[in-house]
Amino acid sequence: MRMTVKDLNSYQILEERTVKELGSKGTVLEHKKTGARIFLLSNDDENKVFCIGFRTPPSDSTGVPHILEHSVLCGSDKFPVKDPFVELVKGSLNTFLNAMTYPDKTVYPVASCNDKDFQNLMDVYMDAVLHPAIYKEEKIFLQEGWHYELESEDGPVTYNGVVYNEMKGAFSSPESVLDRYTRNVLFPDTCYAHESGGAPDDIPSLTYEAFLNFHKTYYHPSNSFIYLYGNMDMAEKLDWLDREYLSRYDRQPVDSAIASQEAFASPVEKEIFYPITDAESEEQATYLSVNTVVGDDLDPALYMAFQILEYVLIDAPGAPLKEALIGAGIGQDIMGGYENGILQPYFSVIAKNASKEQKGEFLAVVKGTLRRLADQGIGEKTLLAGINYYEFRYREADFGNAPKGLMYGLQCLDSWLYDGDPFMHLAYEDTFAFLKKGVKEGWFEGLLKKYLLDNPFEAVILVSPEKNLTAKEEEKLRIKLEAYKNSLAKEERRALIERTEALKEYQDTPSPKEDLEKIPLLCREDIKPDPEPLILEERVIDGTTALCHPMNTSGIGYLKVMFYTDRVPSEDLPYVGLLKSVLGYVNTTKHTYSDLSNEINLNSGGISLNVTAYPDAQSPERFTGVFNASARVLYDKLDFGFSAIAEILLDSVLDDAKRLGEILAEMKSRSQMKLNSAGHSAAMIRSLSYFSPVYSFHDQTGGIAYYHFLEDMARHFEEKKDTLTDKLKETAKRLFTAENMVISYTADEEGLKSLEGSLALLKDRLPAGDGTTYPFAFEKKNRNEGFITSSQVNYVARSGSVFKKGQSYTGALRILKVILGYDYLWLNVRVKGGAYGVMNGVGRFGDGYFVSYRDPKLQETAQVYEGVPAYIESFDADERDMTKYVIGTISDLDAPLLPPYKGAKADSAWFSHVTDEMFEQERREILTAGPEDIRALAGIVREVLSEGSLCVIGNAECIRKCEGMFGEIKNLFQM
Repeated sequence: MRMTVKDLNSYQILEERTVKELGSKGTVLEHKKTGARIFLLSNDDENKVFCIGFRTPPSDSTGVPHILEHSVLCGSDKFPVKDPFVELVKGSLNTFLNAMTYPDKTVYPVASCNDKDFQNLMDVYMDAVLHPAIYKEEKIFLQEGWHYELESEDGPVTYNGVVYNEMKGAFSSPESVLDRYTRNVLFPDTCYAHESGGAPDDIPSLTYEAFLNFHKTYYHPSNSFIYLYGNMDMAEKLDWLDREYLSRYDRQPVDSAIASQEAFASPVEKEIFYPITDAESEEQATYLSVNTVVGDDLDPALYMAFQILEYVLIDAPGAPLKEALIGAGIGQDIMGGYENGILQPYFSVIAKNASKEQKGEFLAVVKGTLRRLADQGIGEKTLLAGINYYEFRYREADFGNAPKGLMYGLQCLDSWLYDGDPFMHLAYEDTFAFLKKGVKEGWFEGLLKKYLLDNPFEAVILVSPEKNLTAKEEEKLRIKLEAYKNSLAKEERRALIERTEALKEYQDTPSPKEDLEKIPLLCREDIKPDPEPLILEERVIDGTTALCHPMNTSGIGYLKVMFYTDRVPSEDLPYVGLLKSVLGYVNTTKHTYSDLSNEINLNSGGISLNVTAYPDAQSPERFTGVFNASARVLYDKLDFGFSAIAEILLDSVLDDAKRLGEILAEMKSRSQMKLNSAGHSAAMIRSLSYFSPVYSFHDQTGGIAYYHFLEDMARHFEEKKDTLTDKLKETAKRLFTAENMVISYTADEEGLKSLEGSLALLKDRLPAGDGTTYPFAFEKKNRNEGFITSSQVNYVARSGSVFKKGQSYTGALRILKVILGYDYLWLNVRVKGGAYGVMNGVGRFGDGYFVSYRDPKLQETAQVYEGVPAYIESFDADERDMTKYVIGTISDLDAPLLPPYKGAKADSAWFSHVTDEMFEQERREILTAGPEDIRALAGIVREVLSEGSLCVIGNAECIRKCEGMFGEIKNLFQM
């Protein structure tokens, strides 16, 4: 008879409960010997999740929790290789594999649909956190945390380290600076006053001894939170955990409880500064913020209510706080919201691109608007729309690429970590019922009064610009390190050079083969031989192509209405990018944009617009650009979905210049934030745009070229506003015609039945269209740009095109991406170079790239890229290593997809002329690949590099030092 959880003597069951919202049986346990906390969610989900977490409250800003998170994954007693994490990425069928540091906890989650793989992942992670190699090898700390680097007697001393460089990048964004400083100001007497990720100025004061002591203190089963989710034998997993790990420890007192901050008697005010370049203006560039502490994370109604209030007050179209501040001319972008996941959440209102002198008016408008809403009412319909918006998302459980079991595990820690009930935020039906009742009873208005108006536990924080602050800080650091070098005796300098060389030798030396073979590995036979077939039926409804994806969607229909962008001349494509941000955020002839937003959220899971492009597998020089309107609706609301899309596309008022100016300023702000946070993606797209039509399209509709279009429009708005309105109207008229439309619908057969009748609600309103198209035109030119920002790090991109030169695609290129990403590039750019990340790829359509992320180097990284072909030519691997690379590659291909993403994958294949047969051939080529197939790819990569396309976004000093590499050097941001 099979053992059950109740049969296990090592554990005490504290609570059992059915969580009907998640279709799960929940069990809370305690490990008797150690006191380890256990939470199980048993259900039929094959995408199983394991996570072990620890409370890790920092006592300073040296980043020890973050450095430890990196370091424990660099080898352990049972798995003594230098980087078991990378070995698992290379050779596991995981659907999630990572570790995360938060302000008060560190978590180590893994997920897999394969039972054997899941067990392997659990074993490696448990050994990593409890028995890491950090006690035997100090170089792990030096590599991942920080170290002095001196390469020669006459060279400079520098700091290097993966986390050190990561945090230099994180502190380059003003939004990130504000976020971190807010916790410091609101919670000065708690762990939240410190930066758990590490402040770059403080990281070099962390000692190896303090680093080890932190692990000894907090990484003990008595301080652990262990979570298991999915379809598995829970008793077998718990028994294994006890036998292999937990039983070897005794209960130990760990003082890790998260302390509360005593409430302020009166609000506090602080100002800090962020760096800008010489080209950027200090005028209207301050962030004004007011941040108010809202109870604690252990009140489920409050936890949900303030998420809804964030949407209602700040995020929704026509949100009153945003409208009031923009209307008063305070800031060009209003952000903020409810920050939870810490013991004492807070609510922020932030006006970006304001004047420091507007602080008083800012506070008066925020408080005045909240007082008016508290006294006169937020509006029943608005609140119910906000509640429905969140309830739809909770029920749908669409977390993109992240397994839902992982997100439930993180969410349960929002209460469990603070000794609360782990079920608290997962069982949401009663909470939503309470909130709906509260709408009619003035409960939300009471929250505004209690927490946001009559609450002195508040901080007013200004983040102001300072020109060349980055350069000043770099010079200060240079002087400090120069003084340090000068303080060293000759033999001490020699010792430092030897330590630098020893670390590089350690990094260059591979782990012994016998140690690598201790990492558990699946067999190729464990992999399904065939890919999942595309779910696609091409139908024609009244002359319109309909891409239908019949599958179980739990009663939700996923609708996409798509229009080809080749109806718009190339020079007007930036207006297509802007149009997607305007529609839905301006009034229509029937509704204000606020009322329309409420109608949409009361009747659907939301409507979104985006612009994308699909390369053509049959002709690499061609692509299909698409403007897409998407709706998520219950089957009986499909009519509403089509009608609402029709209203947004056809009835929007596009000549309200004042409103267009507000949207333009906000879009410029959001685009700038995106370029700051995802510089690697922007640099990659820009470098590819020099020669690739499809990437030129992406650049013009959402990349650097698009940002410069927004910047120019905002700077010259008064003289260009009439042109703007005319162009938006003209663009909409060209796009939205019946002959130019394709639709996609993902639903089961029952849901698909109503498609034909509902489609007429949109199609009958569309003009016929004359089918005029425009060829895509762009200038092919290797600009090789260096874009200067105030960042302390770089994003270095190289790219090129191959297949037009006679090469052909092979599935082995997928394997090469894994090999380079986690061997050659990982070792040389991340481990030795200190960059936080590095990516690469040569795709089916012939565009290849290399790009680094938060990289302290520039020229050295470019030289690493140049060495790739030689590395490939000399590549060799035995059967075990090749199997590992194959499995890691298949893991990417076989990630489980939710229904809307299965539909989107089929749509993409249809537009790109990619067939099931092509996917099958790719898989065969992957499964049968050997070392010789990898070596054969050297020529393809050499072709990529021969294109000579380079784009770098980053640090002024680095870029100027390497000016010979660039055709143009310019500031990324001009205003």
